[in-house]
Amino acid sequence: MGLYIHIPFCAQKCPYCDFYSIPAAAAQMDAYCGALIDEIKTARRTSAFTQDGCKNRLVDTVYFGGGTPSVFGTERIAHVLQALREEYTLAPNAEITVECNPSCASAAFFEALAASGVNRVSLGLQSAIDAERRALGRIAGADEARSAVLHARQAGITNISLDLMLGIPRGNAATLRRSIDFSLSLGVPHISAYMLKIEEDTPFAKTAPTLGLPDDDAVSDMYLFLCDYLNANGLPQYEISNFAQPGFESRHNLKYWNCEEYLGLGPAAHSFVGNQRFFFARDIAGFLEGSPSLFDSPGGSFSEYAMLRLRLAAGLSESEVQDRFHHSIPPAMRHNATIFAEHGMLIADENGIRLTPQGFLLSNTIINTLLSQE
Repeated sequence: MGLYIHIPFCAQKCPYCDFYSIPAAAAQMDAYCGALIDEIKTARRTSAFTQDGCKNRLVDTVYFGGGTPSVFGTERIAHVLQALREEYTLAPNAEITVECNPSCASAAFFEALAASGVNRVSLGLQSAIDAERRALGRIAGADEARSAVLHARQAGITNISLDLMLGIPRGNAATLRRSIDFSLSLGVPHISAYMLKIEEDTPFAKTAPTLGLPDDDAVSDMYLFLCDYLNANGLPQYEISNFAQPGFESRHNLKYWNCEEYLGLGPAAHSFVGNQRFFFARDIAGFLEGSPSLFDSPGGSFSEYAMLRLRLAAGLSESEVQDRFHHSIPPAMRHNATIFAEHGMLIADENGIRLTPQGFLLSNTIINTLLSQE
């Protein structure tokens, strides 16, 4: 199974971000580190949904997400990882990822991460154009991102991902290509590329008309260009927003899309264990006080599995559906798929159903239509 550790601290809140995060303060981060270790050792907060915190399970991925885990500091991350090693069996080849902001990623930072066992980092680039990054509220520039990649590699961390963003203020196809070329020039084996979504109750939601955002058609064209360009440069698409050299796909995130089990710790963290989905409230005070995780819904149904798998370029496999659910892809679902196949939105054959890049642009509508006729 996988373990997700939410680090809800940021140096400052980005104006587009709706993830749960709070300002970084040393005393509170120390308290939070202690609460995480307490939960790892006692499983008090997840006891209603897990047997001894799933400590009988082999853990083959650990993911520190946020927030900005790098502001949590390498010493606290090392303490959490040490507690995990004491309480769980970590696979010898476990993938251990930390999300990082390039602005705080010095050579010493990466050396300490590597010494603690971290072997994968995800760096928030968003854009290689410094003016675009400033418009997104990002602190570091392209030079810091380049240094971060080099420092990580020198520390022995070669599994490096860069995040890019499409549809950003004043962004266009030309600047996107510059950001992609910058990323490719660094030789990273993984790139994530997300379309900016204006979330309610964020600063961007209040100022959207003044941001100079490209229209939907322009963003769609950027996305299709990005898919083709990365594929041509050795990073084929394996998920709606993710591209990697073969063998460098995010093993942890693949657990989500393959509907495999994972345990999430920290406020706003979600879990899927034993056909149950549960989560922690977006409340650090409650987590520090020992508030238990909350039931979300049953999990693992065919509909849920199909919805998640159709996010992958590999799509919904006929043989894997039969192995897991002991039935074929439903005939009604296959019938509905033919409508989208005629328009180049997906491929439906004896192997299964998989969306094309054009289909990924309308994935929510397509997947809901497929499943409504299941």
